[in-house]
Amino acid sequence: MGLFGSLDISASALSAERLRMDVTAENLANAQSTRTSNGGPYRRKEVVQESNGDGFAGALASARAAGVGGGGPQGGVKVTGVVEDKTPNRLVYDPSHPDANAQGYVSMPNVNPVTEMVDLITASRSYEANVTAMQTAKTMFSKTLDLLR
Repeated sequence: MGLFGSLDISASALSAERLRMDVTAENLANAQSTRTSNGGPYRRKEVVQESNGDGFAGALASARAAGVGGGGPQGGVKVTGVVEDKTPNRLVYDPSHPDANAQGYVSMPNVNPVTEMVDLITASRSYEANVTAMQTAKTMFSKTLDLLR
């Protein structure tokens, strides 16, 4: 890993968490949308993330093999996609709703606002943790440069 590898890792996590917050906000905004361009109710979306590299053990082994500051594998996280949640839609009895079926039930989106808020808080805390990690790395680089003067 190079000198700025820790910044690259935190930057990848910041991008992934920002996308998670955007998707969660979209889910919350469409929690009552019974009609979409696809014809049915809105389907909850989830962000799929994957480790980018071999993790800490792989980076340590690669650094040992290459020497100090050796070019280990790229770390961090990458988003592999945004997928629809396959849980079934909720059926709500509302015969006056324009999208109600013959029995008076409306197929509502599979979005649970409580779950979405928990996901939003989790993504926000992860984002804050990565901002702190970037600030710490920046401080360490600054102190290193001060020592070299």
